[in-house]
Amino acid sequence: MSDTAPIEHPTWLTSGDFTQADEPLRLWQAWFDEAVKGEPRDPTAMSLATVDMEGMPDVRTVLLKGVDDRGFVFYTNTESNKGHELAANPKAALLFYWKSLNRQIRIRGPVERVSEAEADAYFATRPKQAQIGAWASKQSSPLESRLAFEKAIALYATKYALGNVPRPPRWSGYRVLPLAIEFWQDRPFRLHDRIEFKRAALGAAWVKTRLYP
Repeated sequence: MSDTAPIEHPTWLTSGDFTQADEPLRLWQAWFDEAVKGEPRDPTAMSLATVDMEGMPDVRTVLLKGVDDRGFVFYTNTESNKGHELAANPKAALLFYWKSLNRQIRIRGPVERVSEAEADAYFATRPKQAQIGAWASKQSSPLESRLAFEKAIALYATKYALGNVPRPPRWSGYRVLPLAIEFWQDRPFRLHDRIEFKRAALGAAWVKTRLYP
């Protein structure tokens, strides 16, 4: 799930009682910065939920690899289950859960593919072994044995032993464009704080609502 490429994000900050915030992306940034300092395992880990052709939901953990005022970016094999599901129904939900901070953030919205230039730029930052793995893996497809996968890795490692490894055509990124962002903060006796930001369309003004826990 992990590699060593750094997360890219703006330097927005907020302070004080989070329930007084009026802009969700700034608040997300403040919470993420605290998670980087206080969540020991991996603060970029997020659950990604999609829906298949039969309407059955799917969820898995991916890593956040970029965020800006447009949305939240992750990368994957476009021929994986999630890739096929997003091609058929380009909508998704994300969940950040930072257990050490007793906080979670839920995000929902449409999904778009990143540009070829964005995908190329990020792929170039990955460790070479991870780049080789992207070529060798037919993600989500049946695998007859671990040995078959290791042979594929060896084949592409030999092929790209010298020089840069190009990005596979079936490997790219997706950006979740938020229409709803909910912040949850644990409180004693399950009297939690929940603040939801919603907007009717991309570019529209955010509307904030406090929710019952």
